[in-house]
Amino acid sequence: MSDDKTVTDFSEVSIDPTAAEMLQIAEERGIETVFSRVREIKPCSTGATSGCCKVCAMGPCRVIGKYERGVCGATRETIAARNFLRQVAAGAAAHSDHGRDAALALKAIAVGEIEEGTIADEIKLVRVAGYLGIDPTGKDVMTLVGEVADAALAQFGQQAGELAYVARAPKKRQELWRSCGVMPRGVDREIVESMHRTHVGTDQNYHSLLDGAIKCALSDGWGGSMLATDLQDILYGTPKAIRSSANLGVLSESKVNVVVHGHEPLLASMIIDATREPVMTELAKSLGADGINVVGLCCTANESLMRQGIAPAGNMLHQELAVLTGAVEAMVVDVQCIFQGLDDVSSHFHTMFVTTSPKAVIGNSLHIVVDEHRPREAAREIVRRAIENFPNRKDVHIPNVSEPLIAGFSHEYIRYMLGGKMRASLNPLNENIVNGRIRGVAAVVGCSNARSVQDFAVVNIVRELIANNVLVVATGCAAITSGKHGLLTPETMEYAGETLREVCETVGIPPVLHVGSCVDNSRILTILADVVATGGLGDDIAGLPAVALSPEWFSEKALDIATYVVGSGAHVIFSGVGSPVANSPIVEEYMISGWTERYGGSLRFIKEPQDAVVAALDLIDNARKALKIDVPQERVLFDMDMRREL
Repeated sequence: MSDDKTVTDFSEVSIDPTAAEMLQIAEERGIETVFSRVREIKPCSTGATSGCCKVCAMGPCRVIGKYERGVCGATRETIAARNFLRQVAAGAAAHSDHGRDAALALKAIAVGEIEEGTIADEIKLVRVAGYLGIDPTGKDVMTLVGEVADAALAQFGQQAGELAYVARAPKKRQELWRSCGVMPRGVDREIVESMHRTHVGTDQNYHSLLDGAIKCALSDGWGGSMLATDLQDILYGTPKAIRSSANLGVLSESKVNVVVHGHEPLLASMIIDATREPVMTELAKSLGADGINVVGLCCTANESLMRQGIAPAGNMLHQELAVLTGAVEAMVVDVQCIFQGLDDVSSHFHTMFVTTSPKAVIGNSLHIVVDEHRPREAAREIVRRAIENFPNRKDVHIPNVSEPLIAGFSHEYIRYMLGGKMRASLNPLNENIVNGRIRGVAAVVGCSNARSVQDFAVVNIVRELIANNVLVVATGCAAITSGKHGLLTPETMEYAGETLREVCETVGIPPVLHVGSCVDNSRILTILADVVATGGLGDDIAGLPAVALSPEWFSEKALDIATYVVGSGAHVIFSGVGSPVANSPIVEEYMISGWTERYGGSLRFIKEPQDAVVAALDLIDNARKALKIDVPQERVLFDMDMRREL
């Protein structure tokens, strides 16, 4: 990437043509964006590799070069592991707080505190009640909603015992967690204990600190995040396959454009509902608009896409680019992955930058809190203001680029898709992994990072994996990136290997499945546990021919997700950006070999995407060899007697 402040070849920063269009406008008008700032601001090499310790006022200590210890005597290994645990705890706190908000919303509906509060999926409600040890027999819906909400909230404050959802993991995995002392007790307890461990003068052994990271992350993966996914399905509906399109071309030149950005579906749901009210449509038309157009960014885009078909305007790095079109009346945000730079970019246009969460007040934004008890009231005010802002538009430039996509492959829908309504099952998936038509499964997940060429790593990794007959599931910004580049449709078959294509065409699915938002990585845990329960591929998640990759990671949440996936027994590869523990090769090696020996999974940082693919395929092939399914099997056509026996 060029170090010059002025860049005319925008292919150096993004492979998305819409980004090039909008960055040209930003450059011509002298408007700063994340893409211009990342060229000017060099990362701190000491901090980026965990060579810096700042947990007390005797420092910060730079433990680099000839220095092997900080002032207190903390070693490179201790400092790297301690910093890593703190990052995991922050990521777990963010995702788990998301789950807590969903539980609180459910409770408010149960007691009648939310105006017009409804439940979208009563079948999922009953299923979740069972996970939480609640007998639903003979109970009306609202009584059950209240009991589920109370039980879910108790998981956060629980001080002893085990989180209820760990029972959904394979038995062998549960036994391993107990024997290693990493079985999570309560969500909040593990996060608080992690911060206590990392306080100056407390835990100072890198093995112990990294075990703490596993335990903290598991409390999110099999606790906070998994609860968030399930409770949001109850509240807003369990996703099923749905068509839409992605990229900046989904903005409308003739309609009021409202962009919802962040992570919590309550905001988006209320905004969408408000735009569909006749009084709002009439107001928009009276001011010269043809109607109201709601689009999404980041994980709010995923949440509203997979349930209502709302089109994503892009991944996280598109948030400033959307405003640069001059067509956005309101950029409405809640929490996480929101750039303060939006405040400045919006000031150059007519766009209202609206923050809605009491946890996230940003710059000089218009702050309208969406009260969970009266969300429609705030949503209507935001939409009304957006409509009234439409006449203030000036120059509009919307790139004429968008790609069709299919999203919404929840765990439940994948089972239905493979087995039908009466025989929903993952059997066809397992059988085709065993017979070699599907070489393995890869989750391509996570963020976008302006220090990587936008979208390059995700697109190339996904294409290479499916070309090698690996079925891909995608979440978060990686899922939106895949959609922007036409990788979430059946037409993606042109990139797929012959045998993967054969299976996908038979079933009627794309070779890349959109599974949801970042918090929905818990859906992937559910799928992996179900693969084990289905049979034929071992008795634990460890050993499955499955791997996870985060090609352009940037947030602490990504480290949290990676760590709970490793603790669950799977291998994770980060690429595109360097290792956050590179200052301690001992810690880096322990995350590979030590964690593999202890948990069956590993965390690797491999900067180049092509090298990450090679490593992923090696891990998948090694798992196939260990399972003794590495030799392709001939197809056997079962007669009726053979089917009865099966």
